[in-house]
Amino acid sequence: MVNEFQYCPRLAYLEWVQGEWADSADTVEGRHAHRRVDRNGGSLPAPADVDQEGKLHARSVTLSSSRLGLIARMDLIESEGEAVVPVDYKRGKRPHVERGAYEPELVQLCVQGLILREHGYACDEGVLYFAASRERVRVAFDDELIRTTQRAVEGLRDVAAAGVIPPPLEDSPKCPRCSLVGICLPDEINHIGLLSRSAAAPRPIAVPSTGALPLYVQAHGAKVAKSGETLVVSVDGRKEAKARLVDVSQVVLMGSVYVTTPCLQNLMWRGIPVTWHSHGGWFYGHTVGNGHKNVELRTAQYRASFDAGICLRFARDLVWAKIANCRTLLRRNWKRPDDNRDVLIELKEDSRQARRADSLAVLLGIEGTAAARYFRAIPALLSDSAAEQAAFDFRKRNRRPPTDPVNALLSFAYSLLVRAWTVTLMAVGFDPFRGLYHQPRYGRPALALDLMEPFRPLIADSVVMQAINNGEVRAVDFTTAAGSVALAPEGRRRFIAAFERRLSHEIVHPLFGYRVSYRRLMEMQARLLGRFLLGELPVYPNFTTR
Repeated sequence: MVNEFQYCPRLAYLEWVQGEWADSADTVEGRHAHRRVDRNGGSLPAPADVDQEGKLHARSVTLSSSRLGLIARMDLIESEGEAVVPVDYKRGKRPHVERGAYEPELVQLCVQGLILREHGYACDEGVLYFAASRERVRVAFDDELIRTTQRAVEGLRDVAAAGVIPPPLEDSPKCPRCSLVGICLPDEINHIGLLSRSAAAPRPIAVPSTGALPLYVQAHGAKVAKSGETLVVSVDGRKEAKARLVDVSQVVLMGSVYVTTPCLQNLMWRGIPVTWHSHGGWFYGHTVGNGHKNVELRTAQYRASFDAGICLRFARDLVWAKIANCRTLLRRNWKRPDDNRDVLIELKEDSRQARRADSLAVLLGIEGTAAARYFRAIPALLSDSAAEQAAFDFRKRNRRPPTDPVNALLSFAYSLLVRAWTVTLMAVGFDPFRGLYHQPRYGRPALALDLMEPFRPLIADSVVMQAINNGEVRAVDFTTAAGSVALAPEGRRRFIAAFERRLSHEIVHPLFGYRVSYRRLMEMQARLLGRFLLGELPVYPNFTTR
């Protein structure tokens, strides 16, 4: 962490105080380079037993100093005469700079030297070993380096104690390759804060895609078990499907499906959430490991949720964004241009009123009125062939239970969307059950419902219209019981595939100007909400498509 602080104080704060972490090619390569020295080997004798004759070779030694308040795991400790020399492994090539290494690496090595001195060892220098070029660089622990190291240690402590995240670096070459760039969002934060000064658009976020996707299991009585590095789904003892754990972002269980205890434990250890739904798609909840460590973020969330002024300002912009996106969806997808054109004017006025609402109760009324107008116009989004089918004769929105196929699809899509938002918020560090617009209710993920509002038309409603118009879901894919309509298993499978494709669809971000998938966009919006609640941003930037 001292190394990270010297490199970028914001990075150290994110990792140490907020508990953030993300892998990149560099971090994975670094672990590979350390695979040998991370194995314990050799022993570290007492200072008096280090002599000129013996050769010391101790690997992966952990020492701490209560006086200095430091702890370090040292890759390798060698001896030269009566002195010991810490050797720190680095994955890359030796940089061609004055001292043979950059200052953060020098400081990190000096920390190890100071701790060894504190334990009574003679230690006047250390070695940096660069694995890629197989070069050793000797570093003398002179007074200047020791002072720099002490300032870094004190600076890290002061920043952590202050409880205020340092500002992001501005247009720094350090950011693009940083593994936390997608969490830190340095260019995006600076861009939003400087919009009044016509700041340049941020650089595209170069976050590597893992390719991992949700695994859906809906077969009645199915069992999910782990075999090596693979998840195996079986029904009545017969293997039906399998998926590599590295390719799974979450496991979605629908209906009577169970997971073996060893499998569930491994999923929790890997941080892969398991979400539970009823057979019809109602979202019950999810299972995850210890969760995110960012207590600071949850504290800011709770504080804001009890502030009526913050809640109202946040909710006004949220409803405005939702209505604006509903209006955009209608405008883009009219199948019969002469139908319901007045609704666009009415929705525009509703969005203006939303920003002038003086209470949450008034805002709920405006949102309800706009929703009624919007759903009355939904039939105009259906193709002629779909509109001619009696099954897709949509008149109004109803739920619990939905009484026609279109409402059944909408309810199922909203359930999938709230599940996606709940998992995203938990991964970022929020409590999804404490909202700012939707008031807390037992078992209801209020914050997930908050943030999904602008995305209902863009993701859920859009995929419903697309699935109907493209014939991915047909009238025969529904079942009716006691006045309730639900998707049959085969229709549900095709609709889930359409929903996941929609999440992977890329759009150009209207504020930042680069391409991003809806799946990645949801995480970005959650992190921007965190920056707003922690005081880095003056407002939460809702997403509205063009």
